[in-house]
Amino acid sequence: MKDIMEPQIAASSISKNRSSDRKRGSGVKYVYDILRDEILDLVLPPGSQIDESQLAERLNMSRTPIREALVRLAGDGLVTTLPNRSTVVAQIDFLNLHHFFDAITLMYRVTTRLAGENRTEDDLRAIMAHQAAFVRAVEARDARAMLATNRDFHAAIGEAARNPYYQGLFLRLLDEGRRILRVYYSSFNDELPYPIVQEHEAIIAAIRARDIAACDQVAKAHADQIVAQIQAMLTRDRRMDIGL
Repeated sequence: MKDIMEPQIAASSISKNRSSDRKRGSGVKYVYDILRDEILDLVLPPGSQIDESQLAERLNMSRTPIREALVRLAGDGLVTTLPNRSTVVAQIDFLNLHHFFDAITLMYRVTTRLAGENRTEDDLRAIMAHQAAFVRAVEARDARAMLATNRDFHAAIGEAARNPYYQGLFLRLLDEGRRILRVYYSSFNDELPYPIVQEHEAIIAAIRARDIAACDQVAKAHADQIVAQIQAMLTRDRRMDIGL
């Protein structure tokens, strides 16, 4: 495995002037956004250490905004500070994954139902645009793009649902689930079967038709398929049959 701190953005490509010109607080967001995406996309695997000095050199920044960004990430449950004050990427809690599955399945169903009731034509166009981007990512076998566009597709449905409380919870679950979804994609070697694309299309069709029962049915089927695939992968018997 490559060094977990291998630069994703070359330090030489980041201008010192740009760093010094950032407004107060924007440097923290800059670091936070980079680390958050790398953690959620498993570029930084669970349990890997985050070295503040290496990160400061890589991003051409002082350690102050990096420390503040790590505090925010700790609040999100994405990093953990150990007793020796080192920081590591938080582990995925596979033992309690069923709670996450219950919550995300419910939110798929609720937001899709409400989107069927409340969507506008602009909402529908936005959902379809995100689906088109998802299809391109699937065809390119670009796992990071698949994660981002899948999240945006369902987030657009959450927006169309017109309930800010549901939307806030749904966005949190979608973001927390990106690491789990990365595991899901890996079970297909990042080559997703086309029926998964068709499941999204079925969701769009139900929302377009304002068919609430169909919205609930296709959203639940989509969630159930993902959950079943992840559970099967996690419980797969990997022992080899050795002749004696």
